[in-house]
Amino acid sequence: MLTVITLVADGDTTALTQDHIDAAKEAAHLTWAKPSDEIRWLAHGRAAEFHCNGADADRIAHALDASTGLDRIDRAVQPAENRRKRVLVADMDSTMIQIETLDTMAAELGIGEEVAEITTRSMAGEMDFVESLRARVDLLKGFEAAPAMAKVMDQVVHTSGAETAVKTMAANGCLCALVSGGFTFTTEVVHKALGFQQHAANTLEIDDNGLFTGGLTGPIVGRPTKLEILSALCERQSVDLSRAAAIGDGANDLDMLKAAGLGIGFYPKPIVRREARFRIEFTDMTTLAFYQGYGSEDFVS
Repeated sequence: MLTVITLVADGDTTALTQDHIDAAKEAAHLTWAKPSDEIRWLAHGRAAEFHCNGADADRIAHALDASTGLDRIDRAVQPAENRRKRVLVADMDSTMIQIETLDTMAAELGIGEEVAEITTRSMAGEMDFVESLRARVDLLKGFEAAPAMAKVMDQVVHTSGAETAVKTMAANGCLCALVSGGFTFTTEVVHKALGFQQHAANTLEIDDNGLFTGGLTGPIVGRPTKLEILSALCERQSVDLSRAAAIGDGANDLDMLKAAGLGIGFYPKPIVRREARFRIEFTDMTTLAFYQGYGSEDFVS
């Protein structure tokens, strides 16, 4: 069985060089799959991949993590077969966009510290997500909904490379869903802009006077829901979970990250960094595509 190793640098502060590739080979004590195809550059100075024969992926991953020659280089070690995934489920806040929507809204309403403290505990896995969500939403009670939501949308910044990664995967037959423990007023806009085919999130309840009630309507989208949607999309695509990718940053994402064949912690919280098999910590969202063997010539934007 062939194992493929992918190395990615940000290309700005750090360029990927032959020295990095040599350091990876030395750290893992690798033998090349075939000398004529040692290195494939996915993007010059940014991303490259190479294969080795019959290697233990976990052993290699640990060896690369311990290497001093791969500082600020993201890396993935995985079977070469079926790397291009048919399903993607992605978190939104601090993953596909660069804000936490509820924290941003709370800050605008003057209750930022109270909400952020609960968010931090939840993302670190110290507090049940549903409990924390209800506690935070309750603090919104009585505030005007429309201006608060508008201020959040004014501050939404898409993660660098997110549109390219999602649209590239979708153009190659991947079913892509944005699934968030945040809110539908954001996901319904963001998922279209980034190229997702569908979305799911929580819905804030608003009374007849346009004020937040402090409650939610409909089913809660939380940690179990993300895995349920991942599984349902795999069934829809007639593939197993090994053909799925999932990406997120917090404890709420761990179930889907562990289940997916390519489960990536994106600038992960400590608990996710410890438990996710794959990580992106130094580069942008195009690394999601590089890990699947897409080169820059394949990118869709």
